[in-house]
Amino acid sequence: MTDRLTIRRPDDWHVHLRDGAMLDAVARYTARQFARAIIMPNLTPPVTDLAAAIAYRERILAALGGATDFTPLMTCYLTDHADAAMIARGYAEGVFAACKLYPAHATTNSAHGVTDIRALTDVLETLQRIGMPLLIHGEVTDRSIDIFDREAVFIDRVLTPLIRDYPALKIVLEHITTAEAAAFVAEAAHPIAATITPQHLVINRNAIFDGGLRPHAYCLPVAKRESHRLAVRRAAVSGSPRFFLGTDSAPHVVGAKESGCGCAGIFNAPYALETYLQVFDEEGAIDRFEGFAAEHGARFYGLPLNTGTVTLVREPVAVPARIGTGDTAVVPFHAGETLGWRLER
Repeated sequence: MTDRLTIRRPDDWHVHLRDGAMLDAVARYTARQFARAIIMPNLTPPVTDLAAAIAYRERILAALGGATDFTPLMTCYLTDHADAAMIARGYAEGVFAACKLYPAHATTNSAHGVTDIRALTDVLETLQRIGMPLLIHGEVTDRSIDIFDREAVFIDRVLTPLIRDYPALKIVLEHITTAEAAAFVAEAAHPIAATITPQHLVINRNAIFDGGLRPHAYCLPVAKRESHRLAVRRAAVSGSPRFFLGTDSAPHVVGAKESGCGCAGIFNAPYALETYLQVFDEEGAIDRFEGFAAEHGARFYGLPLNTGTVTLVREPVAVPARIGTGDTAVVPFHAGETLGWRLER
């Protein structure tokens, strides 16, 4: 039995660090574990141009105290009127690492998102030409579609035509939750990959209604049936380079979660690596963990692998019921539970 595991320092290919006081409160949890992270741009207002991305990156580094070996990788929030030339310039200058496509009203702060992907023809052609990744929140927003079916319908209605029309476009289907998404990514003859969150490996949709309404188990995309959780879990531990770590850690203050219209998002950053490793341990796939956490994503993005390491040890870790106080108090994933691994570094 492996009781101590040292791996190449990993990256988080999907995280929400928020802004202001919340940024100051949560950024260190991500920087403690990861060398780099793809930073989501759905602020208010969203990060849609170079100046906003540069300013946000500086705020992130300032929240970490200036002296850090953590690199935030900024993304451009796409709107119907996104400027393809500006995006290409930002990518060439190292300001943007990728573009993020939110279907309008699909999730938190996505009201400015894309209403019709056909409005992005110039942008998509440019991304394909320069090799810049397109990161997709893969859900339709048609209210006639059941919320548990919106990812699968998106694959049929939007993603399948997209890869047909742009065969060389690098795509990351973010935070996949369904057997359909796992199979599509694994089998597509296309440069497509997927991020997988800790929560979608651990909980199914029953967790949202376990003995009552559980707002801290609510995120978007929502957790699905057990059969889907198991399919996503198999994809994560498969060793396929098309699947890699993306926490989608999304903190909301306790009052915003525990309300009449609670916000979507699970704050998993403090114990992300411990959660992922516990899953790989349970599946007898510890030997594949380093690839998932520290190699597949970097290679897909065309970035060098990290040179540092992190070490996890098989020791119980009690997750607190709450982290922070006042306006930055949040409930972490696994609150009140005990995990079987501890991050040493």
